[in-house]
Amino acid sequence: MNLPANYNLMDWQERRAARFEYIRRQGGKCSHCGANLKDGPRDDVAAKPVKRRLFPARFFEWPVHLHHCHKTGMTIGAVHAHCNAVLWQYHGE
Repeated sequence: MNLPANYNLMDWQERRAARFEYIRRQGGKCSHCGANLKDGPRDDVAAKPVKRRLFPARFFEWPVHLHHCHKTGMTIGAVHAHCNAVLWQYHGE
């Protein structure tokens, strides 16, 4: 699979495949906090409060997200849902 890829041009199956490929390439670690994706985010990141109302209704239902740039659409890596929220809310990603 060629990564990064344009998230906006991918269907849900391609996004799923990309997410799993990033997980494989990242050795099962979150590209933001470096913690294992099977566990929760690193403590300092988990401690950052997020305003759940800022996110789509089902945003937190999936524990691992495919992080992408909202300006270019290009994928960045696999992240914890909370890390994705922190990246969005605190860093504009």
